[in-house]
Amino acid sequence: MGVRERAWAAQPGRWVGLAVVLGGLAALLHDGWQLIGRTDPRIVAAGAAGCIAALATALGTLPVLLQQRHSERTRDAMLGFGAGVMLAACSFSLIVPALAAATAQGASRFGAAGIVGASVLIGAGLMLLLEKNLPHEHFIKGQDRHHAHARALKRTWLFVFAIALHNLPEGLAIGVAYGGTDALAASALATGIAIQDVPEGLVIAVALHAAGYPRRFAVALGAASGLVEPVGAVLGAALITLTGALLPWGLAFAAGAMLFVVSHEIIPESHRTGHEHAATGGLVLGFALMMVLDTALV
Repeated sequence: MGVRERAWAAQPGRWVGLAVVLGGLAALLHDGWQLIGRTDPRIVAAGAAGCIAALATALGTLPVLLQQRHSERTRDAMLGFGAGVMLAACSFSLIVPALAAATAQGASRFGAAGIVGASVLIGAGLMLLLEKNLPHEHFIKGQDRHHAHARALKRTWLFVFAIALHNLPEGLAIGVAYGGTDALAASALATGIAIQDVPEGLVIAVALHAAGYPRRFAVALGAASGLVEPVGAVLGAALITLTGALLPWGLAFAAGAMLFVVSHEIIPESHRTGHEHAATGGLVLGFALMMVLDTALV
């Protein structure tokens, strides 16, 4: 047991505080879900899909609790797999349906392409703005040095901000998909995101433990990171259900946000320790799997 792990073990109040925070978040999610869901069942379905994705993230953290070690090559392959799933989801679950939705609303081919292209840029631009203004910690390369005030924050919160920045687009994508009209396609998207959330949860927990945090804390925070997804899912579905005109914009916006996360965070992290072949192989496998889910099963 390291110095930081012994320090945590000697302060049980921190565990009590973490449990209180997690319990409060769970209660808030439950009450908000029930309140909003009374008006539209699509929001309830989006919230349920987001919760399944959150559970998948929690499931992925369990090997760390069981003291199973994974090599850097395995971790990079899992990161690549998650990137591949997200890239395919952007293409087949978000951008293609966004083009179809814009066309169905009366836009010409060029008009639909313009709407989708603008929305992708807006989604990526918003994530860039958040990345530049929100202090956070990259899982492998460490603290983002662009933020002078980042050093004043505890490293735990830098990880929390990074996780939220990473998971929010996934939740939004689920919500926007369920807020549309094709429930089967939305289910395929949610399934793909849940599949890639399993290795993602493991990577988060491994990174936290490698940073010196106790196994139980790393697992608890890794599992809690998934709670961002049902929040994003409910928010995305609620916005889309207000008016169907927002559907192509919302789908493409979520795609742009996810593309930013893949390019700016996941792929660089998967290549940082020198296992590019494993990461690329995982990416191709993840892309192919998500493509099958989106095309053959819908």
